[in-house]
Amino acid sequence: MKEIVMASGNKGKIKEAGEILEDFKLVSMKELGIEVDIEEDKDTFAGNAIKKAEEIAKLLKGKLCLADDSGIQIEYLDGFPGVLTKRWHEGTDKERNLVIIEKLKGVPREKRKISFVTAMAISDGKKTICEIGKIDGYVAEEARGEFGFGFDEIFELENGKTLAEISEEEKNKVSARKLALEKLKQELGKVGE
Repeated sequence: MKEIVMASGNKGKIKEAGEILEDFKLVSMKELGIEVDIEEDKDTFAGNAIKKAEEIAKLLKGKLCLADDSGIQIEYLDGFPGVLTKRWHEGTDKERNLVIIEKLKGVPREKRKISFVTAMAISDGKKTICEIGKIDGYVAEEARGEFGFGFDEIFELENGKTLAEISEEEKNKVSARKLALEKLKQELGKVGE
């Protein structure tokens, strides 16, 4: 079974990727003893994912590396926070979510559109492919739900529930990461030949 090194220590991400890319063995960089932090300094999610996948694949001497970058874009705030999703505000997820809710106070639902975007890139150091997955919803007026992490408690789906109010199984069906991975799976033959 061909191995893919995932540029993540997040067990949930690795498990989800492994379920979709079932013909490959996914291992984390940590399992291989690789400690490297690639600066996310590109202006798109795809740019950051590609940079990480290529740089780590080169360190791994041509082994396949899978990397991602993701975040939210709020239409009313001109796409903010975008690629700065993880870096625009120091503090906990809850604190960040409260700041976003405050920024949209009094804004009607139809203008509170939010997208969750995930770019997944795979590289062998020479060839790289990248796919984007995206889900759309609305910024909730208040944080709701016990499940999930990050922006899940303020990301409201069309049905009125936040991502933190639905089960992991339901969430995985609409995951932007899953959508990007499924597209990537179709293209995998073009890398690492």
